[in-house]
Amino acid sequence: EVQLVESGGGLVQAGGSLRLSCAVSGRTINEYTIGWFRQAPGKEREGVSCINMNDRRTYYGDSVKGRFTISRDNAKRTVYLQMNNLKPEDTAVYYCAADFDLVFGPYHLIASRYEYWGQGIQVTVGS
Repeated sequence: EVQLVESGGGLVQAGGSLRLSCAVSGRTINEYTIGWFRQAPGKEREGVSCINMNDRRTYYGDSVKGRFTISRDNAKRTVYLQMNNLKPEDTAVYYCAADFDLVFGPYHLIASRYEYWGQGIQVTVGS
């Protein structure tokens, strides 16, 4: 079984920054992908970013390109999402998810690719 735990959310003013963390435990293979998603009330879950844990390839959703950066620490089995220049429209519950498929691609911004999910964490951006 795989467990993912998000941390680092909270309330920030527009233009501010937050860093989310996703700690992965329970499965020991090294080849997997971590994705970050978000869901605002009344909206569908949106792919924010993803990273392959075996190399440094990443993808970003159009709405966050240039503002968010995903990174990983393999030794800590943790993935980070640095969010800069936050906007009120970034307000949502943010989730991290894991996929153990060996193939990595832009389709990893699609929620249905992922089998394992964290519980989610709230990010609120004030105007």
